[in-house]
Amino acid sequence: MQNNRLTLCIDPWLLIEQDFDPARVKSSESLFALGNGVMGGRANFEERYSGPSLQGNYIGGVYYPDKTRVGWWKNGYPEYFAKVLNSAFWIGVDVRIDGEELDLAQCEVKRFYREMDMRRSVLTRRMTVVLKNGAEVEVEAVRFLSLERRELGVIRYSVTPVNRAAEITFSPYIDADVRNSDANYDEKFWELVQTDADVTQSRTRKSGFEVAWAQAVVLEGAQFVCETEPEKPRRTATVHRDKGETATLYKYAGICSSLNHRPEELAVAAQAVAADGLQSGFDALLKEQEEAWAARWHRCDIDIDGDAAAQQGIRFCIFMLLQTYTGVDTRLNIGPKGFTGEKYGGVTYWDTEAYCLPFYLATTGQEVARELLVYRYNQLDKAIENAAQLGFKEGAALYPMVTINGEECHNEWEITFEEIHRNGAIAYAIYNYIRYTDDRTYLAEGGLEVLLSIARFWAQRITWSEARQQYVMLGVTGPNEYENNVNNNWYTSYIACWCMRYAAEAAAWVRENRPEDYARICAKRRFDASAETARWMEIVGKMYLGEDRERGIFLQQDGYLDKEQVLVSELDPVERPINQKWSWDRILRSCFIKQADVLQGLYFFQEDFDIETIRRNFRFYEARTVHESSLSPCVHAILAAKIGDAAKAYEMYLRTSRLDLDDYNREVEEGCHVTSMAGSWLAVVEGFGGMRMRDGVLNFEPHLPDAWRSLAFRVDYRGRILTVTVTHDGIDVRNEGEPVEISVCGERSLLLGSASAVSNESNQ
Repeated sequence: MQNNRLTLCIDPWLLIEQDFDPARVKSSESLFALGNGVMGGRANFEERYSGPSLQGNYIGGVYYPDKTRVGWWKNGYPEYFAKVLNSAFWIGVDVRIDGEELDLAQCEVKRFYREMDMRRSVLTRRMTVVLKNGAEVEVEAVRFLSLERRELGVIRYSVTPVNRAAEITFSPYIDADVRNSDANYDEKFWELVQTDADVTQSRTRKSGFEVAWAQAVVLEGAQFVCETEPEKPRRTATVHRDKGETATLYKYAGICSSLNHRPEELAVAAQAVAADGLQSGFDALLKEQEEAWAARWHRCDIDIDGDAAAQQGIRFCIFMLLQTYTGVDTRLNIGPKGFTGEKYGGVTYWDTEAYCLPFYLATTGQEVARELLVYRYNQLDKAIENAAQLGFKEGAALYPMVTINGEECHNEWEITFEEIHRNGAIAYAIYNYIRYTDDRTYLAEGGLEVLLSIARFWAQRITWSEARQQYVMLGVTGPNEYENNVNNNWYTSYIACWCMRYAAEAAAWVRENRPEDYARICAKRRFDASAETARWMEIVGKMYLGEDRERGIFLQQDGYLDKEQVLVSELDPVERPINQKWSWDRILRSCFIKQADVLQGLYFFQEDFDIETIRRNFRFYEARTVHESSLSPCVHAILAAKIGDAAKAYEMYLRTSRLDLDDYNREVEEGCHVTSMAGSWLAVVEGFGGMRMRDGVLNFEPHLPDAWRSLAFRVDYRGRILTVTVTHDGIDVRNEGEPVEISVCGERSLLLGSASAVSNESNQ
């Protein structure tokens, strides 16, 4: 696969592709994808394209439970793998010029331009092509998914004859006869419910979701003929245009699911959405889109002066996150590919809690971030059931590695059963939310129940070692998935201890401050505070945490130093990435690390360790990390900034922010790494901006890269919009809202509304 950076122009607000290369079509389909938090889709062409393509349109919360059981001996193995479903191709517009079909794979492409306007979430494509019959035409296609009207898609498609007059035939359609690219034996996951002139309705097999798609179309001077077939509503019209005269089709699509409508009302609802879009008109809808997105950007934009590539990279990451999740529906979450591809199952990983929640917390406000916590609370009983299948008792919860409805649907043994640190991320998210918002009421309203159940899991998961006279954690997989089924993974053991301490602290707070809620929770969860918290504290005091005192590092797990200690810098570049070049056996026996593991713990719990401890561990482990997880570079960027390694921080930042734009992992054609994009935001705001909660106050200690003249970003902090500007001369923090206490480079101050806190210090 070629590097996409060769064809994408650097622009602060735009993704621009200026030539057409069939070899890069699928990659571009990922990068130019659209979404509105409820649905989305890849940047497929509206007109027919016979070349290689990955068709993809997705609806949040709609999935297919693909059977995955593989062996009777694996008790607790997931019943199914939740596939992200490709849904109906609603953007379809077949075009013929004098009877010849427009198909970029079959004609001469003289000019090609594609643009994603990230400021508005509007996709525009312009091209000049010559068809086999000699007709030369200019085409412009503009498409967006309405942010205000979450069930509406809008297309404006224009054709202009260049070298002669032409008969132009438009045939707008919806095609519900679709399949997933990863379907076994070309299996189809949808079945037809009904089709009418302008609407079709389908039902997912097994899971029983229903969706209706409708279109309303208008073309000046045209009389449409209905050509609808089962699963494919279609209308066709032909118009004559002289040389240089434009024919413009407007298409409005209504997409409604049974998540929000009764099945028997879906078709009517979808038609109403499409009709309402047509009545409003393209220009009004576009203006509405611009205003809605301007409001979103006001809360979260990042401005980098002096580095165009870095600027484009971070805006692209923020844009994709904003397109993926908006918090309007507690049933939805943030899948690793968002709405850009179908790879991976489910829609929730520990990525959400560890990386995404801080982003939404600081950019969309407390309410939206709280919905992510509520999502997990609503699935607590399922997590308890999941743990029970593995033999855990008395209300212990193991949250799924991958889920879409609370049930585990991951199908890799070493991940499903052993990567249990995910429980820690969910507890940490509650802590992170509370310390940032000061909303301790959430503990009484749901948080404590989650924490109790997670602490119970850890208390049962440990083992007493007679040899060590300590508790140990056996048979786990840490964040570094290049080592499976290890003993005493430091990060897993450390966060387990932290979870139990925090659960005890949370229980004490609720008991003192919300006694009625505390009594209710104790009864509901059968919580014996005295006995259980004493047990937790006993485990915490006697937990084995591996350490190499000679090197001054924490041991990633037992036996890590038994491996041949080869540095990444010594690897032959032809063997990279190792996950594509080496056998799994060879990877597991190597010392190479996929992503932050010990360093993940040092990132989460920075306040627990002095700077030299962080520096020693960073130097040791980063040199052995291949960064073949999209989640890896951001943590390393933040820690590198903290320890003063400016060059490494900048290197890691570029890798995380431009991971997909430059296709570092050679896999962007499968979809973008959406959840890791939150890590890019963290790298800027927490790394270079030095933002961190400390002693109950938001603190900024910036580390500006040498290549940047300035950095400015906005965060929503307890209902105030703070604008932080960092230069090589210092930092300025401005407040839009009520007075709030903050800290700048260690100096606390009360920041009044429309005022600023200024410091001439910076950590360069």
